[in-house]
Amino acid sequence: MKRIDEHWYRKSPWLWLLWPLSILFCLLVILRRWLYRLGVLQSERLAVPIIVVGNITVGGSGKTPLVLWLAEFLRQRGYRPGLISRGYGGKALHWPQTVSADSDARQVGDEALLLARRSGCPMVVGPDRAAAARQLLAEHDVNIILSDDGLQHYRLMRDIEIAVLDGERRLANGLCLPAGPLREPKARLASVDFVVANGQAREGEWAMQLQVGEAILLTGGKTKPVSSFSDGPVHAVAGIGNPARFFDTLRALGVTPIEHAFPDHHPYCQGELDFNDANLVLMTEKDAVKYFNYAGNRHWYMPVTARLSDEFGKHLLAALEKVNG
Repeated sequence: MKRIDEHWYRKSPWLWLLWPLSILFCLLVILRRWLYRLGVLQSERLAVPIIVVGNITVGGSGKTPLVLWLAEFLRQRGYRPGLISRGYGGKALHWPQTVSADSDARQVGDEALLLARRSGCPMVVGPDRAAAARQLLAEHDVNIILSDDGLQHYRLMRDIEIAVLDGERRLANGLCLPAGPLREPKARLASVDFVVANGQAREGEWAMQLQVGEAILLTGGKTKPVSSFSDGPVHAVAGIGNPARFFDTLRALGVTPIEHAFPDHHPYCQGELDFNDANLVLMTEKDAVKYFNYAGNRHWYMPVTARLSDEFGKHLLAALEKVNG
């Protein structure tokens, strides 16, 4: 049986049966946003600029690589960035949680651990982004905060909003939950400062390309080109929002994937990726952070790095200059 998200992107006609629920969802979302704008629901302003990176669809669109790009871009220009996020999938008993490179993904969430490891930036996660940001400022000398997946978290006021789209899947059938993948009506994109398309960009959007790095062995850190996996089929593991993108990337590099698509944020257990043959296993970095403790000498992961134009960087800095007065 297909998952409902597959029907969203296939634009299955039966989803229109859920249209009344989608209208109700949209109205509630719009009402909630207006209550924050009118001050009925309180937002919190912090002492440093806040850049929110998010999307209006459920599932992955490329937010994590963009946050990593932003962190490095800002650091190279003299900023001291810190990161906050929801910590989705984390099972910590109390929040907020400070995230370090040796944190447990089961406690703080897989994306948070990936961000902390790759960026080297201080990071705090928690359902209440304002509380996470306050703890981040209390514990670390940061002068700008990147909020990962915080577009709908209106309790924390933001200075710059960046929405990320999957350049291939776009907005699917254009309907709000549950008939479609939208967290907010598509008109919301007109109010953000930047729309970044992961892949092909349209007018008014900024293109982001993901560059594949060398594959890394989970045990020991040995590296080799992903194209070297073309000698035979490999078990391709993707527990992300759009597994097909990972599988298609491997095929474009000459690799034959035996596809293993898992739900987004899937919590792997020991032995789950020990397949009954001699083929190598290649997974996304988001999956790898949850499998290091179980990995053997045939488990590899493929990191990706975002690339954006110099022009995007210039516009972002100009927007920050306005914020800083």
